[in-house]
Amino acid sequence: MEFPVLFLVLLPIVAFLYAAVGHGGASGYLALMALFSFAPENMKSIALLLNLFVAGISFFHFARSRFFKPKLFLVFAVVSIPLSFLGGMLDVDAHIYKITLGMLLLFAIAKILNLFGKENTELRKPNWFLGIGIGGLIGFFSGLIGIGGGIILSPVILLLRWGTVKEAAAVSALFIWVNSAAGIGGQFYSGATIPLATWVLVALALLGGFVGGLIGSKKWDNRTLRYALILVLILASIKLMLA
Repeated sequence: MEFPVLFLVLLPIVAFLYAAVGHGGASGYLALMALFSFAPENMKSIALLLNLFVAGISFFHFARSRFFKPKLFLVFAVVSIPLSFLGGMLDVDAHIYKITLGMLLLFAIAKILNLFGKENTELRKPNWFLGIGIGGLIGFFSGLIGIGGGIILSPVILLLRWGTVKEAAAVSALFIWVNSAAGIGGQFYSGATIPLATWVLVALALLGGFVGGLIGSKKWDNRTLRYALILVLILASIKLMLA
C-alpha cells in the first residue's frame, strides 16, 4: 500500500492538533483518508490503530500534569469497552458508513470551535447511571465507525459540569485509548488485518502526537492551525455525504 506525499505531510499535523486537546485524532485521520479516497474497509482499522498510539501519548502528558480523574473515567469506560469491541466486530454498508462519518465530522468541527461546552468552576459529582449509558453508546459507535469517542465525550463532560477542560482532555485521552484497543480487538476477532505499510503512518502520527500532547498539557492555542483543520474536516464531510 502506497500513500500520497501530501497525506504523509498532513497526518502528523492532524495528530499534533488533536493530541494537544487530549484526543487521538481518529476523526481527523478519517477525514484525511476520505479526502484521499481510501477504501472504507481500510479506513476504520487504520484510524483506530493511529488513535491507539496518539491517545496513549496524549494521556501520558495530561496525566503527568495531574489532570486525570480515575473515577470520572470509570463512569464512562466500564460499559464502553465491551460495546466498542462489539462495534468493531460489525461491518457497515459503505454508503451508510460514509454518511455517518460525514455527520460525525460536523460534530468534530463544532467541538473544535468550542460550541458545546466551556470551562466551569462549579463542578458536579458524576451520575453513574447517566455516565454508563453515555459511555456505552459512545463506545459502540467508536468501534463501529473507527473513532475513539473523545470528540463526543469531552463536550459531554463539560456540558454536564463533571470536569474542567484539562480534566475532560485527560479522561477523554484514556477513554479513546481503551475504546480504540477494544475496537481493534473486535476487528481482529472478525478476521480484519492491518497492512504492514500502516506502521509508517503510526510513526508519523506518534511524532505529531508526542509534540502536541506535550504542548497541549501546558498553555497553548493556535487559531490558524485549528481553522486549517476545520477546513479539512468540512471538505471531507462534504465529500463523504455527497459520495
